[in-house]
Amino acid sequence: MALNKVLRRAKIKRRIRKKVTGTSLIPRLSVYRSNKQIYAQLIDDATGKTLASAGSFKQKEAQNVNKITQATMIGKEIAEKAQEVGIKTIVFDRNGYLYHGRVKSLADSAREGGLKF
Repeated sequence: MALNKVLRRAKIKRRIRKKVTGTSLIPRLSVYRSNKQIYAQLIDDATGKTLASAGSFKQKEAQNVNKITQATMIGKEIAEKAQEVGIKTIVFDRNGYLYHGRVKSLADSAREGGLKF
């Protein structure tokens, strides 16, 4: 049986989330990608709290650039917010998306911003 795109991603997401969990010391960096925007959250799964978040919809300068550049900007922003909260190490949750394109550029810029994963 062929899976449609939504079910395929949900299946991959469940498989990833079995292995990837965040704590207060090492939170999970979850990435969500829509057609126009990209979002990132640092999540403590032990308490179910979001420690920091960033999204391209909040930034005016992110609206007038291509999506790869937009993802790079959000990666830098989430890294800065993580530093403010005192987080240096994270686990990366690609949320069922391929590690390619916007997801990869967000991860690379978060690494450049000082996050280790």
